[in-house]
This record gives sequence, C-alpha cells and structure tokens, in this order.
Amino acid sequence: MNNLFNSPELQNIISFISSPEIQEILFPVKIVFIFFAIAFLSGVVYFYFKSSYLRYQAWQDLIAFFGWQSYGLRKIIKRWEVIQKRMESPAESEHKLAIIEADDFLNEILEMRGYKGTKLEERISQVEDIQLPNIKEILDAHKIRNELVYQPDYKLEPDKAKKLLEIYEKAIKAVESF
Repeated sequence: MNNLFNSPELQNIISFISSPEIQEILFPVKIVFIFFAIAFLSGVVYFYFKSSYLRYQAWQDLIAFFGWQSYGLRKIIKRWEVIQKRMESPAESEHKLAIIEADDFLNEILEMRGYKGTKLEERISQVEDIQLPNIKEILDAHKIRNELVYQPDYKLEPDKAKKLLEIYEKAIKAVESF
C-alpha cells in the first residue's frame, strides 16, 4: 500500500494536476462551480424556510416550550370560549347550536389526535376508558345532538343544555389536557 502512494505514476499525476498551467485553465471552471454551489445552497435555504417543515418541526416546539402549553392550545381555548358564549344567550336556538358545535369540536379533536373513523361514535369506540372516563355520557349527548340536528322542533331546556355542554367540556379537557 505504501508503494502505491510512493509510485512515480501517482507522483506524476499529482504534479500534473497541481501544476500552475492546469490550475490557470481550471480557474474559470472553479468559479462556475462555486457560483452554482452558492446558488443551490441559497435555493435550499430559501425553500426550507418557505416550506411548512420548519414551522411544524421546530417552530411548534419553540412555541410550546416558551409558551408553557402545548402548540395549538390557544386556538382550542378560544374556540371553546365561543361555544360557551352561545350558552349565555337566552335563545334556545343558540343553546342548540352550542351543543352541535361542541359535538363537532370533540369529533375534530379526536380526528386530530389520530382516531380513525368518519363519525364520532367510531372514533370514541377507539378511545380508552382511562383517557375518556365519560364515554357513555358523550354517546348519550351525541344522541341528543343528533335529535337537535334531525328534529328542528326538539325542545332543549337551558339546564339540560348546560349539562350537555359540561359533558363535552369534560371530554375535550380529557383528550386535550387543558
């Protein structure tokens, strides 16, 4: 192996490549390659920051770390506050809408958490009792929600609406931990 590096043929090749005449000829080629390397590196950096990868992989972690709460929790809290504001209205239609929105919100949260299915019942069947202790109450509330949707003349008492909303709130807090 030592003889290979000390061979006269290899020494001739190295001296030919490092000769000033060849280096002078290759100088424009080096400049072109440096230009392309800078251009490609700039393109990679540009598209890296323009893509959603950085936002999802690093930005979310930074926000969660410095915000002392999980990423997206503010949106969840704001949306829940909008649903709760509907209950402050004396109108029965607003109470019905609050229950329907709470049910849809729980369904979306379960979908975001990776539970498969097209309906709330399918997703809830995959949740463990430990994580969601009030599954039976949720299914009962979902039945009432379906009656609200498919029977517009269904009467919903304000106390019952508040109880249903508490059931959904308990479920959302259990799944989202807020």
